[in-house]
Amino acid sequence: MKKILLLTVLSFSVYGFSQNQDSLSVSTEEPKQNTSTFQGVKYGVRGGYTISHLDFEDAPIMENKHRNSIYIGFFANIGLSKTFSIVPELQFSAEGARAEVLHLDYIQMPVFFRFRFSEKIHAGLGPQIGWKVHKVGDNMVDLAYSAVAGVEYKINYALYVDARYNYGFGNVFHENTGVSAKNRNIQIGVGYKF
Repeated sequence: MKKILLLTVLSFSVYGFSQNQDSLSVSTEEPKQNTSTFQGVKYGVRGGYTISHLDFEDAPIMENKHRNSIYIGFFANIGLSKTFSIVPELQFSAEGARAEVLHLDYIQMPVFFRFRFSEKIHAGLGPQIGWKVHKVGDNMVDLAYSAVAGVEYKINYALYVDARYNYGFGNVFHENTGVSAKNRNIQIGVGYKF
């Protein structure tokens, strides 16, 4: 009888020990799943108002007033962590100066490195490449390189307002023209994440 009682107690001990080990292995696996930093991809649109001008190295070749126009584009917000995401975009932006001969309309691809400073405020910067469309043979360079910096204010889970500054690096005119100017602009608008 004592042997049967001893075997019963031992079997419950072994069973309890194995259950405890299983629960430990489960609890150690769960945090690994939760420590993933990838936050997913969100798509959206943004558009608004562009204030643009050409920054001439010497005296402007003609009246150089600001051009006020629009931009519109699409983006993918790739969340790499809760505070950092990469945002590739494709947008149309009407830039240059007010005079029609100085209009520069671009299809642009910025890659925005976006940082979250609080629930409502995000900011970022990044490179941008643009391809001039609409006009050909106008002594303007077709490819434009620039840097973009901006700030966003989140209104709700999907809607935000933003402002960006675009600093062009290269001369917008061909070298054989003897004229040198760089494109600068400010974008103010809204965005919506689906």
